[in-house]
Amino acid sequence: MRRRTRGLAVTATIALAMPLAACASEQGPPVLSWYINPDNGGQVEIAQRCTEAAGGAYRIETSVLPRDAASQREQLARRLAARDASIDLMSLDPPFIPELAEPGFLAPIPPEVADAVSKDVVQGALDGATWKDELVAIPFWANTQLLWYRKSVAQEAGLDPAKTPVTWQQVMDAARDQDKLLGVQGAKAESLTVWINALVESAGGHVLENPEAPADELTLGLESDAGKAAAEVIGTIGRDGLAGPGLPTADENASMALFQSDRGSFMVNWPFVWSATNAAVEEGTLDPGLVDDIGWALYPQVTEGQDARPPYGGISLGVGAFSAHTDLAFEAAQCIVTPENQSYYFATNGNPPASVKAYDDAEVRKAFPMADVIRESLEQAAPRPQTPYYNEVSVGLQETWHAPADVDPATTPQRSSDFITAVLRGEALL
Repeated sequence: MRRRTRGLAVTATIALAMPLAACASEQGPPVLSWYINPDNGGQVEIAQRCTEAAGGAYRIETSVLPRDAASQREQLARRLAARDASIDLMSLDPPFIPELAEPGFLAPIPPEVADAVSKDVVQGALDGATWKDELVAIPFWANTQLLWYRKSVAQEAGLDPAKTPVTWQQVMDAARDQDKLLGVQGAKAESLTVWINALVESAGGHVLENPEAPADELTLGLESDAGKAAAEVIGTIGRDGLAGPGLPTADENASMALFQSDRGSFMVNWPFVWSATNAAVEEGTLDPGLVDDIGWALYPQVTEGQDARPPYGGISLGVGAFSAHTDLAFEAAQCIVTPENQSYYFATNGNPPASVKAYDDAEVRKAFPMADVIRESLEQAAPRPQTPYYNEVSVGLQETWHAPADVDPATTPQRSSDFITAVLRGEALL
């Protein structure tokens, strides 16, 4: 028999010995358990706000999931496979939504709720919360990468990214000509998958051509002009040393530190870098003049004149299919994602809203002067491959596109396609 690789969520035969959360007391309102990703306390505050707004109809209690997304996925998938009734609400990383939706682990969203939570929401968030043309999770906060640049370097190169979109070739040339370094994420981690997918999508292609297909029928789209263009960018940056010797282990924080250094030039990264840089200046660990030299713009284009498709991240809310209070959970979810709560979350925790209206909040604009660019980027953003077999695809990309200096447009796309296809068909192991 061929060995078939399956995602955790579709392996419903997992036997577990995991204690379930205690049921709510018979006295008092029902308690809704909301499993949240770690943050700076914003989701706990929103849970309290919505508990108060419920007027006694329910209480929301939060439970913190592991810090990394893969561990969050594993815990939720295992518990849902065991039909855990204690999971009412979940903060879900978008790439894992199809894996939980396909076997029916997410409660169907009532049409009236779907309509309400889809209004005035950025397109990237809607795309990331949709599976098989249906909204299966509720957009909460959205995230995207911008092009951050040192104004002095861009000016020397004759570029004004805030007014005219720039290409990867232009930022590579600027860094090379001025002996500066680019901030990109080349570590063998999820951040590398994010970079690959954004490049392929920006070049007009897709990592997966038919993401809704069964594992043994999935078709990779890497052996294409778009796949080769993505490999050309990554391979050139790696071979030419344009991101420094630390590129093979560089994550988002390492990229930020490089950008903040004397050799910083351009960087693709999430909005957290703005708050982090300002905090470091206030603490006295960075030169105050650095902030004045930082500009921001849309993600670089792969092909001049063709809109980039920036990375999409963030969190959507799922309602557990086995919850005893799905009606109340959907009511609570609608409270959680109000524009007011999303504005608060952005201004205090640095997580951009999925709501378009939330970007007009005065506190948001004060904390993030690039709010309009973030909103525009989220309208263009492309989710990572949406498939129940995302883990196999993502790890397969990391295995075959690392180290960046070894990426070759003539060989890497085909080698990557062959390997991932073999894994999906049970003919190879990750």
